[in-house]
Amino acid sequence: MFDFIFKRTTDQAADQQAAVATPEQGAAAAASAVRREEQAQRAAALAGDEAAAVELILHSEFAGVRLAAAEHVQSQAHLEQVLQAMRNTDRRVAKLMQGRLDAIRYQLAEQNKAQACLDQARRLLQDEKLTPNQVADLDRQWQVTAAVPALAEPFATARAALAARLEAQVNLQRTIIDAMAALRQLPAAGLPPEEAQQALERHAAAQAEYQQAPEHNALPKHLLSDFAQALEQSRAALTAASQRPAAVPEAAPAADSLADSRAAAPAAAATPTSARAAREPKKPAVPKETDKKFLETLDAMEAALEQGLLHAAADHDKWLKEHKTRLTPAQTDRLNHVRAELKRLGDWARWGGNVSREELVKAVEELPALGLAMSELAKKVGSMRERWKSLDAVSGHAPKSLWERFDSACTAAYAPAAAHFKQLADERHANAAKAQALIDETRNMAATAASEGADLKNVAAAGQRLRQVWGRLGTIDRKEKRKLDQAFDKALGQMLAPLSEQRKIESAKRELLIAEAEQMQASDRHTLDNLRRLQERWQEQAKALPLERKIEQALWQRFRAACDAIFAKRKESAHAADHERKAHLHAREALCHELETATFSGDDKAQLAAIAKILRDTSAAWHAAGGVPRASEARITQRYQAAVATVQAQADAIKRRAGAAQANALRDKLRLCQALESAIGTPADGAAIDGADWQSRWSALPPLAAEYERALHGRFNAALGALDGKRSAYAEQLERNRAKLLDEVLRLEIVAGVDSGAEFARERLKMQVEVLQSSLKSGQKPQSAGTAYLQLCAMPALADDRTASRIEQLFRRIGAAERA
Repeated sequence: MFDFIFKRTTDQAADQQAAVATPEQGAAAAASAVRREEQAQRAAALAGDEAAAVELILHSEFAGVRLAAAEHVQSQAHLEQVLQAMRNTDRRVAKLMQGRLDAIRYQLAEQNKAQACLDQARRLLQDEKLTPNQVADLDRQWQVTAAVPALAEPFATARAALAARLEAQVNLQRTIIDAMAALRQLPAAGLPPEEAQQALERHAAAQAEYQQAPEHNALPKHLLSDFAQALEQSRAALTAASQRPAAVPEAAPAADSLADSRAAAPAAAATPTSARAAREPKKPAVPKETDKKFLETLDAMEAALEQGLLHAAADHDKWLKEHKTRLTPAQTDRLNHVRAELKRLGDWARWGGNVSREELVKAVEELPALGLAMSELAKKVGSMRERWKSLDAVSGHAPKSLWERFDSACTAAYAPAAAHFKQLADERHANAAKAQALIDETRNMAATAASEGADLKNVAAAGQRLRQVWGRLGTIDRKEKRKLDQAFDKALGQMLAPLSEQRKIESAKRELLIAEAEQMQASDRHTLDNLRRLQERWQEQAKALPLERKIEQALWQRFRAACDAIFAKRKESAHAADHERKAHLHAREALCHELETATFSGDDKAQLAAIAKILRDTSAAWHAAGGVPRASEARITQRYQAAVATVQAQADAIKRRAGAAQANALRDKLRLCQALESAIGTPADGAAIDGADWQSRWSALPPLAAEYERALHGRFNAALGALDGKRSAYAEQLERNRAKLLDEVLRLEIVAGVDSGAEFARERLKMQVEVLQSSLKSGQKPQSAGTAYLQLCAMPALADDRTASRIEQLFRRIGAAERA
């Protein structure tokens, strides 16, 4: 942390080394720009081709091109490939790939959750004992799952089927309950025996249907047995009612007389009492306090049943059983009705509680497979036990077998958490033992340093090490932690006491270095050397004895601020030079703009002269301008070279165009001479040749270069001169020169490296030997192809079409070489 880098001085040296930009660097920059443009075009033309995009990313050295190509990578395999390659190379591309991979993984996770919900729904459809709690848990799981359109419709179908099953269960249960109520009322309904028996048979047939219903397994276990019991009771009651009328008619008279005598006796006995009761006034009945409390408790019991508080209603019923009192028939009926309702709701509560307990046991048994964290597992098991207790309060106590199953499942599920928490407790005890051992070590080191005078640098390192080890001890019980912290701080303070005194002395030395740096003059030529020596002294002192981190940082900031102030003052003197370099840069930019916007008018000669002048003037002004900022030197040089190349390309185009025009004119005038000579040498009918016509055709052609114009014009004039009485002699001369022309053409083809054709192979081989021997004998430099072709053009001779074609082929080869 105390290593000081002489940033300002080293940066100046680096800038001086990089001041000169070589042409090779400019060419490399231009090549890099070309590669960048090419790769950018490839990235723009990807059009979703992931394989090409990955190939471009892996082989491109430009970050912008890689990022543009990365937009076309979408599949997981390619994303992982690019992420692996760009993880430590291109953070932007790696971040983009990681984000898309996270999105794909999240989508896959949500799809797996949705698929799990769908699989669970299908399993529930196959389960014979479907409960509402299972469907409610399924709905909660689906609600926290992100929407997956591909699975939404299958899940909706399965969920509708589950709802239909639940509705069928409710309808079946309600039907059985209503049928059981009607069955119990059947004996007292007063129906004729035949109708009552038919109704009983219908209920018996319905019982078979209930037992065969698809959802009969989901019914409460006691419901069908209660229905069967009610059916038997009603059957027995109807049988007894049907047998009673057959025995009554035989003893009817005796029974009637016996009934009359029995009725008369009580009436006679009751007459005096009734008279006395009529004569004595009735006293108002004073209700007992117990009767009032009994009725209030009965009211509270009814209210508790209406609110579904079965536990409270059971407590009220217990009190009513313990405090019996005399009731009226209406009150007795009311009490019986309330107790029947309590029994019915209690049965339902016990059934529902047992179902919930079964689900609770199942959930606890599935806990080990979920792989939960230990803290979350402990919370889950605790909440499960609390729910079991709440079910005991609402639905009564569970069967012993079910409780033992639940308790063993909770114990098995909590076993990993118990082992984990025991391990944590053991770790805390072990950490406390380590802490005590560290305190003892610190005390021993303090005693050794006080008696033997240990090296303070080693003491500082030991103190830092002890603090780090203490910080990494781990968790300790809260009560022991405070006591151990106090003991450690005391022992460490005793060990570091001599170090603290020496650090005060070192801080004073650092203050002197800061004061010396603040007194330096930035304009002194030796300031940088003196400042470097100060920095070296600071490093030596920092290595000899490091101070506390906060103090060291504060002193370091002050020393660095003093050094930065000196560098800032020295940098101000360089601003003028920077402004001058910027002015030179503007001047060179103006020269580049002048070249880039230059236009030239007039004929080709005038344009070439103007181009040559502007290139000379611009080059002189460019070299006269001073240096430019190093950051812009390569760019402005590249721009100037590109502008010069553009102007020079215009000159080259003009020269090529002029050369092409001269070549066409030379070819046309050569053909005109050959045509005139062919007309002279052809004795067709002795017709006269119009020299004026040929002269006008010659004048219509553009002039050639001086040498070619002089040679061809002389040849043309000689042919025109032969028309005045010398035609036959000139024709003979042309015929004599035919063979010489063929030799010269063959010689020139050898010199120019042009193929002569298969028919001239032997003559060409012989001519090659002669040319070689001639060059070896003379020892002179061989004649150039251009000079030989000029002589060939000046030679008047008759030429057939094949020879004319060979001459034009030589012209194309030699003319192209001269223009290049």
